[in-house]
Amino acid sequence: MDNIAVVILAAGKGTRMKSDLAKVLHQVAGKSMLTHVIESALAVTRDHIHVVVGHQAEKVKTMVLKNHQVSFTLQKTLLGTGDAVRTVLPELSGSIRHILVLCGDVPLIKQQTLLDLVNSHLTAQADLTVLAVNVKDPTGYGRIIQSHEGSLLAIREEADATVAEKKINLVNSGIFCFEKKFIESGIELITNDNKQDEYYLTDLVQIAVEQQAKTCIEVTNDVEQVMGVNTLEQLNCINKAFQDVPDELP
Repeated sequence: MDNIAVVILAAGKGTRMKSDLAKVLHQVAGKSMLTHVIESALAVTRDHIHVVVGHQAEKVKTMVLKNHQVSFTLQKTLLGTGDAVRTVLPELSGSIRHILVLCGDVPLIKQQTLLDLVNSHLTAQADLTVLAVNVKDPTGYGRIIQSHEGSLLAIREEADATVAEKKINLVNSGIFCFEKKFIESGIELITNDNKQDEYYLTDLVQIAVEQQAKTCIEVTNDVEQVMGVNTLEQLNCINKAFQDVPDELP
């Protein structure tokens, strides 16, 4: 897959972890969360992995480079996921046609899931494909907003969701695949007009709908695989899940 780049978002502080250590450097089964994500990304590409760093950037770089040769992009001010991806776009190779965006704090994501997502995206010739997951408790996740016919309308962050939208159980995993030309033009239309004053990558869904671009939803019911880590309690849950299924992970 020489025309696909992987962008891993790893710039956040992780203040809810109540730790001085950058969130993505916290360990799961003896490796940093970021290392697990990089090793899954290797199933998609070995030459075009870009890690967006910010908080404790040098420490993150030093840790990664001990085992993996990847590229780094510094997000100088943490203005959200949309801004993070915008900073890396100019650094991608001219051969790149599609971009897989991963989260550095989702360490249980499987190689096969990423390959399936990319293959679905390419087969559908989509401009945007989101990996969604059905969950019993959607608290804290961005909700997948669909039409009555099931088409994708938007992804609503919890802080901006209505009472009715908060009841939706199909949620955003934070993992996307984009056609490069679409994201290059669409990302310039994202604004920070929301309660967090951040540039959400998820706003590209609404932009795609407005432009009648092709969007797809890849659904998984494997909740543990796409669990993110924001607290030490969640980190403990991730460690337990890893121990329960070590043979299924890269």
